[in-house]
Amino acid sequence: MFEALTFLQLQQYWWIIISLLGGLFVYIMFIQGGQTLLNALSDNETEKTMLVNSLGRKWELGFTTLVLFGGALFAAFPLFYATSFGGAYWVWMIILFCFIIQAVSYEYRKKPDNVLGQKTYEAFLYINGSLGVVLLGIAISTFFSGADFALDESNFVHWQGAARGLEALLNPMNYLLGFALLFLVRIAAGMYFISSIDHAPIEAKARMMIKRNIVWFLPFFLGFVAWVFLKDGFAYDAATKTVSMVPHKYFWNFIEMPVVGIMFLAGVVMVLLSVFNTVFRGKGCCAWTNGVGIVLTVMAVLLAVGFNGTAFYPSTHDIQHSLTIENASGSHYTLTVMSYVSLMVPFVLAYIAYAWRQMDRVKITEEEITAPDAHNY
Repeated sequence: MFEALTFLQLQQYWWIIISLLGGLFVYIMFIQGGQTLLNALSDNETEKTMLVNSLGRKWELGFTTLVLFGGALFAAFPLFYATSFGGAYWVWMIILFCFIIQAVSYEYRKKPDNVLGQKTYEAFLYINGSLGVVLLGIAISTFFSGADFALDESNFVHWQGAARGLEALLNPMNYLLGFALLFLVRIAAGMYFISSIDHAPIEAKARMMIKRNIVWFLPFFLGFVAWVFLKDGFAYDAATKTVSMVPHKYFWNFIEMPVVGIMFLAGVVMVLLSVFNTVFRGKGCCAWTNGVGIVLTVMAVLLAVGFNGTAFYPSTHDIQHSLTIENASGSHYTLTVMSYVSLMVPFVLAYIAYAWRQMDRVKITEEEITAPDAHNY
């Protein structure tokens, strides 16, 4: 079946899969957003534990999606993995550290006589949900702003600066997506809390929080979109394999690929509609609408940066060293074998959906948290 596909078709197939997994991962980052709201949405320890328990039921699913996304990216486009994770060493190490302390915090926050104390682990959760998310947004922004690397004739990566990825922090435009992502996952977390916790005070605070955060989200998100649409993009010629700067390249990608453009607009509308229904109409079932909207939007952005003759990881040192889905992918044989393995992805997603449904069959209540035999994170 997959043997009949051309090399380019296989590369495109895998970029679509990675774009989908990227969208799913960004949505599940509502867990990180919720971790920044533990104090803002609670008035006492019981309410805080309700919030932590709600997130604690899902954080492992987030790790499952992260591993699936990272593994697919590594196997399908190993040169990008080597360039970004091997070259931009420090920024990815900090992001990884932020996710490590998240796992430790859920395990030990409520352990009796833990050495660091409950407040320390809650601070770790906040760091994961704030610093980790912003840095991830900045790292993704380098798909548009570029990174300072060069490749030799053996495709070995040579990073040009001692900062090893932290130089991305010096580009103010990279912060647009970083902070937009932070406020987006906080909004998604608020909707998730409303759908999973049966507690009127938390629900009221969550609706007000969503109202405030959408006001912060829109300027950063619209600023990011304007920057991407107006800037010159890194285009490559499929015949000569040369890279050149093209005005408004990413804007034209959405126009020239109408399916991607419609996907992007539909995703944005769904996110805004879910916020409107939650804040102004008092609905409590908008988490899934918001989730689908996030997945569609992120997927469309990744497709626009990888398709239509676009270098998805540009080199600011020498644009001819920029990575495309053609020069960064594994071999035809590797992609073919992986494509058969990819047929298992729907089963993994079905497991996540099933586990999610089982955990959310009954909303979290105050009585459940305060019960003598309660298992709290």
